[in-house]
Parts: sequence; structure tokens; C-alpha cells
Amino acid sequence: MDAAPAVNAKTDPALVEAINQVFALFRINYHNQYYAAFSDAEQLRQIKKLWLDSLRDYPSAQILQGARRAIDDSEYLPTLHRMRSCCEESLPALGLPASRAAYEEAANAGSPPEASHWSHPLVYWAGRDCGFQRLATLTEKESGPLFREHYQRRCRAFLDSGHCEPVPPVPARRLAAQPLDPEGAVARLRRLRAENQL
Repeated sequence: MDAAPAVNAKTDPALVEAINQVFALFRINYHNQYYAAFSDAEQLRQIKKLWLDSLRDYPSAQILQGARRAIDDSEYLPTLHRMRSCCEESLPALGLPASRAAYEEAANAGSPPEASHWSHPLVYWAGRDCGFQRLATLTEKESGPLFREHYQRRCRAFLDSGHCEPVPPVPARRLAAQPLDPEGAVARLRRLRAENQL
């Protein structure tokens, strides 16, 4: 009854195994509901394929953690929509900030962003991928989906490899934050021209 989803050339075997483990967990935890919902082997194969296609953006560890969260939070079999939510909510259990908290942190980054205190470097990198200016000036409705896409991609790479680049140091050469007086501005312009031989 628990045959693996059809595997095409691009399907990650670890992802197929994660989906099979999720359905095994559901079978054990929701025994009667599971057999009532998935009484037909062909139907179960198609449902697993649908879940595989829908959850392919998440790494295996996040999918399994999402299934555990679904089991802990509900006495009923989760829908695919609920399972996606549980995967999103499972990041803190894996040592990463939740997507919403990461978005708020990146949207409120200081200037320069490298000088901000980051809960995890992935938040900085996802913010940089989106553009900190965009995050600071657009509404969450406008920039939130883009940030979540970049953040999930970064989380997947991190959970798959265990590696994340640290936040880079604050750039040494930055423009002055305070406006210059007219004489200082002219002197700086002359110095920049001389440096660049203009």
C-alpha cells in the first residue's frame, strides 16, 4: 500500500524517502483516518506524487520536522496546505529563524546591513538577495513572498550541506553618513577626482 511515488530523472531519492517516511508516520499516528483516507493503493501513489511535487522546495529534514509538527498540533490528518505551513513553522526546531521572523529582521536591518546583529547569517544573505532597500521600502505583501522564496532556497542549501557563509564585515570605505558642509564637499570632490584622475 505504501509504494514510493514514481521517480523521474530529476527527483531526489532523499526527498522520495522523506515523503514515504511522512506517510509512514501518518499511518502510525492516524491509523483509522489514514486507512479510511488512503484505502486505494493507486490513489495513495498519486497523493504521494502530488505531495512530492508540492514539497520539493523543502529539504528532507524540514519535511520530516514539518510532519512531526503536524502530528503534535492536530489529531486529524493534515491537508497538503497544512503540511506546507508546518514545514514553514518547523525551521526553529532545526535551529533556524522562522520565515516571518527572518523577514522582519531583514526588513528592519540597519545601515550598513553588515553591522546589524543577525540571528543567523542566512537571514542576512536572503535579505541581500532581495535587496535591503526593497525590503525597507515595500510593504510585506509586496516584498514578503520574494524574501520567503530566497530564504527557503538558502535554508534548503544550508540544511543539505551544513554550510553557510558568515555575514561579511562592514565595508571599510563608505560615504560619510553626515552631509558635508559646502567647503568639505568641494574638497572631497577634488580628492575623488584626483584619485580617479578625472
